[in-house]
Amino acid sequence: MPEPAITLSNVSKSFFITHEKAERYTSLRDVIAQRAKSLFSFSSNKKEPSTTKEEFWALRDLNFEIQQGDRIGIIGRNGAGKSTLLKVLSRITEPSKGRIEITGRVASLLEVGTGFHPELTGRENIFLNGAILGMSRVEIRKKFDEIVAFAEVEQFLDTPVKRYSSGMYVRLAFAVAAHLEPEILIVDEVLAVGDSAFQKKCLGKMEDVSKNQGRTVLFVSHNMGVINQLCQKAILLEKGRLVQFDQTRKVIDQYMLNSNGMSNVYLADEKSQSKSIFFERIETVSGSGKNSENFQFDESIFIKALLSVEAFDQSAKISFTLQNTNGENLSTFVESLEDFYDGAKNVSILVKLPASVIAPNTYAFRLAIFTPSNVYDLVEMICPVTIEETGSKMAMYHGNSYGNFFMNHEIVK
Repeated sequence: MPEPAITLSNVSKSFFITHEKAERYTSLRDVIAQRAKSLFSFSSNKKEPSTTKEEFWALRDLNFEIQQGDRIGIIGRNGAGKSTLLKVLSRITEPSKGRIEITGRVASLLEVGTGFHPELTGRENIFLNGAILGMSRVEIRKKFDEIVAFAEVEQFLDTPVKRYSSGMYVRLAFAVAAHLEPEILIVDEVLAVGDSAFQKKCLGKMEDVSKNQGRTVLFVSHNMGVINQLCQKAILLEKGRLVQFDQTRKVIDQYMLNSNGMSNVYLADEKSQSKSIFFERIETVSGSGKNSENFQFDESIFIKALLSVEAFDQSAKISFTLQNTNGENLSTFVESLEDFYDGAKNVSILVKLPASVIAPNTYAFRLAIFTPSNVYDLVEMICPVTIEETGSKMAMYHGNSYGNFFMNHEIVK
């Protein structure tokens, strides 16, 4: 029996989070009094900021094996530990406890901005990454034209990658990772930055390197449809722990079952808050403005989004997409950010979805802020809502069987 590609034994990873204790507000009178006292004191009464440290466990006691040639999907809610697991497997960070055994070379495509030297050109970064993987210049040259053709960046090969758009960057980064023949390919949901045609090409390439070349693929995504299509097995993480490692369909079903109780309020995490434009908060509310996740078929759904805008981009668009429980996109509409921007740092948008149109079922939302060449922020499978039957013509059926919408129509004859 061949040696496993990856073996994890009791792997845990912790981080220390520093908290500053809030101090009482100091008035001008307090400052003057303190200065007066200091005139008659030789000791320093200056208070140092009071801080505490909290140990946060991103991964806890993970034990599993991944065989050579497996295509493994990794799923879980935001904060479940998916990205931390990939960073540990990519040797970007060491586990705090436990042991990891990896057979073969690993190529990783995690977040935009990692893996390439920003001052080097696209051409130079291709050779640099090949050298890191232990390949000779001759081996890299054999793959060079294939990489460039796949990434579609030939015109910008001799431009420093710091000047690339996020889409161009991801195209080249994926092409390098997939074509330089690593034994293990690790891909985070960074592919969401690319356009749909390129995403499809990437998924085809990942399937090819696994099926036809016997290489191992680990893939993180919130799109359950893509995970189901690409991966033979899936890993479900929750609060850093392994919940299930089984056939993909079984794991997705368990994930969706667990998600039925998830909050319908999205709050930006630390990673999102570093962006120049991002979704700070998203929630679904009723017509009265109250937070709600259950709606009647004949009731309108309101999506309330709060955006943080540090640097306004006049060309930025905002898309709202309705998704089914498999993460498949059902319907999308797009608005211009400039229609809502008034110069303030925070932009509030309230969207009304009409009543008696969306078929009774359970849904989620996907929102994005983007330009033709860049994706500022993208969140998927958030704010789940259930539309309950209240007497439509299809009362005995579910939307997944007979479609998801009741189309407006007119009988003309």
